[in-house]
Amino acid sequence: MGCASNISIIVLLISLVTAYFVYEYLSPPPVPKVELNYWGPGKEKPDDKTIKPYKIKFPESDLEDLRKRISNTRTLTPPIVDGFNYGFNTVYLNKFVEFWKNKYNWTERETYLNKYPQFTTEIAGLDIHFIHAKPDKSLLKGRKVLPLLMIHGWPGSVVEFYKIIPMLTTPRPDADFVFEVIAPSLPGYAFSEAASKPGLHHGHIGLIFNELMDRLGFKQYYVQGGDWGSIIGRAISILRPDRVLGYHSNSCAAETPKAKLYMLLFYFFPKLFIEESLQEKYVSQFPDMLHESGYFHLQATKPDTIGVALTDSPVGLAAYILEKFSTWTDREWRSLQDGGLENLDKVELLDNIMIYWLTNSITTSMRLYKEYFADDIIKHGLFQGITTVPTGCIFFKHEIAISPRQVLELGYSNLISYNLQTKGGHFAALELPEILSADIWNFLKLLMKQK
Repeated sequence: MGCASNISIIVLLISLVTAYFVYEYLSPPPVPKVELNYWGPGKEKPDDKTIKPYKIKFPESDLEDLRKRISNTRTLTPPIVDGFNYGFNTVYLNKFVEFWKNKYNWTERETYLNKYPQFTTEIAGLDIHFIHAKPDKSLLKGRKVLPLLMIHGWPGSVVEFYKIIPMLTTPRPDADFVFEVIAPSLPGYAFSEAASKPGLHHGHIGLIFNELMDRLGFKQYYVQGGDWGSIIGRAISILRPDRVLGYHSNSCAAETPKAKLYMLLFYFFPKLFIEESLQEKYVSQFPDMLHESGYFHLQATKPDTIGVALTDSPVGLAAYILEKFSTWTDREWRSLQDGGLENLDKVELLDNIMIYWLTNSITTSMRLYKEYFADDIIKHGLFQGITTVPTGCIFFKHEIAISPRQVLELGYSNLISYNLQTKGGHFAALELPEILSADIWNFLKLLMKQK
């Protein structure tokens, strides 16, 4: 009798301990404390809060140096297979470089890139660049103007938004609102100054952008982003839920412990949990992500090393960036000799490459991957937190990672919009701005109905 009683007590204790660890694992951590720290050079000093007009303009000497470097490119190693399965196919790269040298006109593109009002202001010791595009006042006719913070990712830039901006700032007959777009360059990207000390992660960037919106007079606003823009947008939503009225993303991800557990469970038993149209894509994306994630590990560990090579060779930089625009737009393009890049606008692709080259920002842009894993306490708090603000998610067919709605609902407690597209890839604002903009409009309409 005593032995049986002891066994019962032991079983009870084991059950209680197990239940405790399960509870701890499945319960999200508290919101972490992240401060708006000083990231500029030297000792901390007050910010110059002046908002200054900015115009993209580079000296002829920079362009002449670029032309010489491209012309002096060594003979590239011939590929041993067709397509992009070993990386960028140098047969096609040679053709692309010829287009760059002979047909791409930076003077014309510089004029184009200055079409939207641009500004800089100092936040947390860093000069932050941003586009600020407003709707035409004569077309408002009583409509509300909603501030929309649009955040880009890597290896993109604000150039990705040039086609979608007018689709958001132009009123639609079926909506009583219109958007005012604020699109900043991430710190260390393009025209925004890089941190002078380690540790500037996505949470800190979120607070910098929140300060930007505050400085522009927006106490509350909406956020849209993909890639890093999605991660930073989610961080703002977790850290400042009182400021973010709605969050929309074309690459939503749920990072709570329970969501990760479900992701694994769904992978092994997709037919039990996932709708049939998504099953094959969901299961195949994990080996595909391993195939495509070498860059991530490199940039998350030694970004400055690869940065040396990419800073010194414009053709190397082009290959490194363009390869992502190939496989992240459609992984099936790996089998094509041109990597599918002929399906995209080469001039737009070169605009993005030129900005990275002329601003010498490729190394500092890649450091964000290193900072993503820099602080375990902050990392777990931001990764595993639940987003409570109203959220809308859209996934394009060839997105790198797609999450079922059941998984996302474990990380977004107010998911009011979830859509899957039958085409398109990672760079949605550049490739399919009509579809992405329509989803943003529809998300806001749903949100307005809830109020």
